[in-house]
Formats: sequence, C-alpha cells, structure tokens
Amino acid sequence: MTGHEEEFWNWYNDIIENADISDKRYPVKGMNVWRPYGWKLTLLIDEQIRNAMESTDHDEVCFPLLIPEDQFAKEAEHIKGFNSEVYWVTHAGLNELDIKLLLRPTSETAMYPLFSLWVRSHADLPLKVFQLVNTFRYETKQTRSFIRVREIHFFEAHTCHVDYEDAERQIQEDLEIVEDIMKELCLPYLISKRPDWDKFAGAYYTLGIDTLMPTGRTLQLGSIHQYRQNFSKPYEIKYEKDDGAHEYVHQTTYGMSERLVGAIIGVHGDEKGLVLPPKVAPYQVVVVPILRKDITTEVLNECKKIQEELKEAGIRAHIDNRDLRPGNKYYHWEMRGVPLRIELGPRDMESNHVILVRRDTGEKMQVSRADMISTVNEHMDKISSNLLKRAREKLEAGVKVVDSIDDAREVAGEGIILFAWCGSYDCAEQIEIVLNASILGELAGKHSDYYRNHYRSIVGDGEHRCAVCGLGTDKLVFVARTH
Repeated sequence: MTGHEEEFWNWYNDIIENADISDKRYPVKGMNVWRPYGWKLTLLIDEQIRNAMESTDHDEVCFPLLIPEDQFAKEAEHIKGFNSEVYWVTHAGLNELDIKLLLRPTSETAMYPLFSLWVRSHADLPLKVFQLVNTFRYETKQTRSFIRVREIHFFEAHTCHVDYEDAERQIQEDLEIVEDIMKELCLPYLISKRPDWDKFAGAYYTLGIDTLMPTGRTLQLGSIHQYRQNFSKPYEIKYEKDDGAHEYVHQTTYGMSERLVGAIIGVHGDEKGLVLPPKVAPYQVVVVPILRKDITTEVLNECKKIQEELKEAGIRAHIDNRDLRPGNKYYHWEMRGVPLRIELGPRDMESNHVILVRRDTGEKMQVSRADMISTVNEHMDKISSNLLKRAREKLEAGVKVVDSIDDAREVAGEGIILFAWCGSYDCAEQIEIVLNASILGELAGKHSDYYRNHYRSIVGDGEHRCAVCGLGTDKLVFVARTH
C-alpha cells in the first residue's frame, strides 16, 4: 500500500468493494449499503462501545429520528452550526406540516426537552445515557465510504451533572473510555483541544480525537464536548438543590462514528487487503481444509470438529468448505483480514497437528491439536499488541516537531506538525493559509506531557515562541491536513 493520496483512495475503495464491506451504489449519494461482513464488523465495534458504556453506568436509550424545528432552534449557536447540513421534512403525504421536522444531525435537540422532564432533583444526577443510531448530514464535499457520508452510523453519550467540576470528572472518564476502546481497535490517537472557531456548535470547549492515515492526513474519530450550561438554560434542564433552590445542570457529550471502520481499514490494511484487530474481526479464525480425493470426508469432518472446539472456546470461527483451490481461499480471507488461518490436510491429521498462519505477519507454524486453543488465544493477543505497536510507531514517526512556520512548510502534508502558537487568530490564519492545513488544537489528554517533553528535548528548556510571530507562549498545537 502506498501513502500517495490518489493511490491510497484507489486501494481503499477496492478493499471496501472486494472485502464485501459496503456498497456505495445505492441511488442516494453518501448513503451506502452495509454488506454482511462489514455490518458484522460494525456490530462488533458497537459491542466494544456498549461494554465500555455499561461498565461506567451509562444507560442505553433510543430517541426518535425526527426533531421539530422549534426544538432545534432553541440553542442559537447549535442551529447556526448545523443549519446548512440539515435534511428537512416538510410534508406528511400530501399535507404540509405546521412545524417542519428535521432528520437528526445529532441528538441534543431531540433529547434535551425530555431531560428537562427526567431531571427534577439532585438525586436524579448524574444522568448518563447513550445511543447507537443513524444521523444525517448533508455533506457537500466528496463523499467517501465511512469517512464522509450523509447517513452516519453514530454513537453518542449525553450526561447531566450538578456542577462544572462533576462534568469535568465525566470528561476524564470519557478519556479513559476512549483509551480502552482504541486499545481494542488497535488504533493510536491524539487528543487536542479544538480552537474556539472549530469547537462543536454550542460547546464551551471541544476535545478532538484524531488518528493519522497513510495519506499523511489526519482523520477525526470522535469528540468530547463540555457544554457547561449552554444547553440546559434554553431547554430548562434544572434540578432542585438541598436548600430548595433550583440550578441548571452542566452537560457533556461524547461521540464517535463509523469513521472507526475507515480508520481500521486505512491504518492496519496492507497490499493484500484488510488486517482486522481480533476483538472486532467477524471471524477470528478461518479453517481451510486441504483435501485429497481419497480422504476428503475425513478431513472435512476433522475441520468441523476444529470449528466446534474453537466456537466452544468463545472464538469466532468459520470453515471454508467451498469447492475452490486452497490458494483461492487464502486470498479470499487475507483480503477480509481474518487474524488467523488454520490449515488441515491428511499429513496434519496423521501427525495430530494443524498449521496456523498469522495475517499480520504471515508467520506459519505447526501446532499440536492439544495446544490449538491456547495457541490461538495466545496469538490473537500477540496480533493485537503487534497491530497497536506498529500503528503507534507510524503515528509517532508522523509527528514533526518544528520551531518556525518556514520549517513547518518543509514538512507540510507529511503528517502532523507540532509547534508553539501564541493563540491569536491572525497567526492561526497565517498558519492555515501557508501550510494549507488546519490547527487541530492544543495538546490535551494523557499524551500532553509526552509531547511537551518531546518538544523540550528538541528545542531545549525555556519559554516557547510562536512559530509565526515569535511571542512567548505555553501553547503547543497540532497542525495537519485533514480528511
């Protein structure tokens, strides 16, 4: 696989089609059809999200798709941020609606009128809910499967708290959840506090979650928002305090989308196709019989036993008993990124062994039947560790630390640039124009100290100076071209 952008997208589109992930031929642009294999992958990602949410006492809900215009309009900044992306419903049959409805671009304006009824006293807080639904945004840029689409498979968590401090604790919990989920998906990421002009519409501040794609551009995987009382006031979400007084709640949200699928494809894939993390692979093991005419039935029966043993051990296994040459089957499942392949032929049966092949490294090994389950589990763990390790190394290598805008120009488009910025809009505008890139934001999250130390090791101790104007500053920012 190449990092050249045009070649990457050709590769990416071919993989999605050939691995039966998605079909973009549906007659509405940007609204693609999930193929069975791709949908299984997505549901397994959803499972990781659900596990993380339920383990932190979030309750799952499901709100309606349609939102009345008068509810959507209550938060001015929010409607200004989304109005150009909204799909409107104006008629029911032949009847024009008294109040227009919109397809949810996100669910604040659907949920919060109900939150005002659910929250009455401090005993109702914190309120922590989430949902996995489809959202709709009129994407005007070039659509790309999972990256830029108009119907989006979306996760969103919404919380209400007694005060700002408790909401901040929720954001720290969200960052821990991000770490857990991304570890299972073997995706490295950076957290940055978005500049004010790029924060979520209506938010007090926004944390962006980004990874680096092989094109040298970043892909936003999700975001976390601190709302303070920006939504609770227009939607009248209040609670009664111990002293009888009423106070508006503080709120947060955390969201991710099907871009996780696009990131898995791009970050882990190779010239053979997908390389899937074991936790979310639809099949973790594929069993391929190596047949000989005089012993076909015996080999197939033994392969079925192997499949049953794997399933009993909680391993998602599939047996490929199609009438094809083994090489065709290898190609088929390598394209689909199955982490492990088990081959079994007459000689293996005689020696009571199987052949185990890793998708990530191509390593082939002979394993005794008695040790098969433990060895499979051992190598699934090794595959996860290896995928995360090599993806982290690529991300680390893709962060370029520079002192000046001239140095930044030399590496623009090769990855993520890290430098000092005074915080002024004028300097930010010059950065984005000169580099044809976007300021992702200031360092945030657990990676902040690492990159500050990394910067210090290159430029030395002392005050940082803005890469544009030279003013002293403590702000270090990530800048990148984005998808």
